[in-house]
Amino acid sequence: MLQLGILDRYILKETAQTWLAVTGVLLLILLANKFARFLGEAASGKLPSDVVFNLLALTSVHYLIVLIPVGLFLGIMLTLGRLYRDSEMAALMACGAGPRELYRPLYLLAILLAIALSGLTLIAGPWSAQASFTLRKNAEQDAQLGQFESGRFKGSRNRAGVFYTETVSADGKNLEHVFMQDQRGDQLVIVTAQTGRQEIDPETGRRVLLLENGYRYDGIPGEASFQRVRYVEHGIDVTPDQPNYDSDKRESVPTRLLLTSNDPRDIAELQWRLSAPLMALVLTLVAVPLARSDPREGKYGRVTMGVLLYVVYSNLLGVSQVWVERSNIPPLVGLWWVHFTVIIIGLYILGRQNGWFRKNYFAGKRA
Repeated sequence: MLQLGILDRYILKETAQTWLAVTGVLLLILLANKFARFLGEAASGKLPSDVVFNLLALTSVHYLIVLIPVGLFLGIMLTLGRLYRDSEMAALMACGAGPRELYRPLYLLAILLAIALSGLTLIAGPWSAQASFTLRKNAEQDAQLGQFESGRFKGSRNRAGVFYTETVSADGKNLEHVFMQDQRGDQLVIVTAQTGRQEIDPETGRRVLLLENGYRYDGIPGEASFQRVRYVEHGIDVTPDQPNYDSDKRESVPTRLLLTSNDPRDIAELQWRLSAPLMALVLTLVAVPLARSDPREGKYGRVTMGVLLYVVYSNLLGVSQVWVERSNIPPLVGLWWVHFTVIIIGLYILGRQNGWFRKNYFAGKRA
């Protein structure tokens, strides 16, 4: 069983708290932006308002996959940077603490997060992507004429139709004061009714709107040859368009199918999913030497360098994924060369700071 000393628990606690704060703030910012977009789509009638929070919850899974590694990276840099600025690190080094004592609690946290990330990116991520895609398609279908709302205009996706009803009953079947407009080529059709009700044909499953006591106007705008017909009952098919559930996106493909596929796009997607937990471990290695600073150094100077490194790191992974998809580089090289390069950079910075490259360093260690 792993025994944690006072220093280990202190660094682990400080880093975990900072990671939670950074990840939480970044997640709230991204979700707030996404929430505003969903509200805009709901206000314009593209999405029903009751699915906004469900879509937001599914979207948060994808955001967590991205934010956990960068949150850990920034959390380590902010924690160690504070220790350097407050001269606590100087006191720890004077007591014999070195890189090993720093990496032990940090990698304990990193390994736990990498395990959680593996579950998110390999299992929860594909499931949430497929669930979000299906929910959105169903919501877009309901946003058409198949689902009515009181005092709200609704439009048909494939026809230039607009529908409005002043009042809808609680079960959604009975309507009052109905207005409907449909554009069929040059022909304009306008229908009004005092009342109406929805019915579903038990044989075909088609949704029919039966309007009662109203008028129908047919004609071409700009011409005087409009026809006006008064009716007692008028039936209109308002069945929403069937959604297309076919998607060529690899994000929703189950990981077990990617493991047995030879398609370059599937291989690239699998390597991308494996890169998230590996990225957390690599960034932990780099964060320790990168966070080293003097007490008089700027508060966020090292953090800016870390953000730049992360941006380059993540962009290179994205570029490499595209290269694998297009077979520009072999899958054996894939995205792994990016991780290997960042590891070399981290080890080089760490070695320079600890004098590993001095000729007598290892000789002194053996002595």
